[in-house]
Amino acid sequence: MKIRALAAIGVAAAVLLTGCGSGGTSAPATQAAAPQTLTVLAAASLTETFNALGEQFETDHPGVSVKFNYAGSSDLAQQIVNGAPADVFASASDATMKTVTDADLTAAKPVTFAKNVLQIATPPGNPKKIATFADLAAPDVKVVVCAPQVPCGAAEQKIEKATGTALKPVSQESDVKSVLSKVETGDADAGLVYVTDVNSAGDKVQGVNFPEASQASTNYPIAVLKNAPAGDLANQFLTTVTGERGWQALEQAGFAKP
Repeated sequence: MKIRALAAIGVAAAVLLTGCGSGGTSAPATQAAAPQTLTVLAAASLTETFNALGEQFETDHPGVSVKFNYAGSSDLAQQIVNGAPADVFASASDATMKTVTDADLTAAKPVTFAKNVLQIATPPGNPKKIATFADLAAPDVKVVVCAPQVPCGAAEQKIEKATGTALKPVSQESDVKSVLSKVETGDADAGLVYVTDVNSAGDKVQGVNFPEASQASTNYPIAVLKNAPAGDLANQFLTTVTGERGWQALEQAGFAKP
């Protein structure tokens, strides 16, 4: 009986040694990376391009979720100034980015990664036969534009001054996607959006180029925000946008190099 008892004690001790005694020398089990969220505030005209880049970024960074907030650049800039938590800001104009840099809220100097120009969007077939910017001023044309404080609205105002053509829009929207929606639903005969928005809409609208658009092209700057909750990821996303992969996606959408 004593021998059996001692044998049982020996087996128990061996089990304890196996479970605990080797803890100081063996490597701990590999743990999965903790989930992380990268928050990007971006101009509405970047929606399709950034969605595609965001999906690829998530594939390249397992456990990372990219959250986008798309809106008019002026609204986003004000959100940042008012303390909205975010990691990256991509604007559709230097002026709206300046709102953020003037408040000393970027981690480094913004980088300009693309340019865009306005284009007239009409319903398919262009029922009003709009061919020039001046045609938008016709009394029987219901035109929709962006509000003046939004980059696409500021560009439109610049073209009005350069051409001496005063438009009387039926509405002024907070971003280009809202303008585009009015045209797509037939609530407007024409809208002034970016060429990239017309491209993204496919056969839902028809684009009309006009030479004066080149007088109001807009830069797209991007910056990592100061005190970004996911600063390292933010810098990696900026590198993606400004690198070769980013440019391929931007060029495909119709953006021009800065």
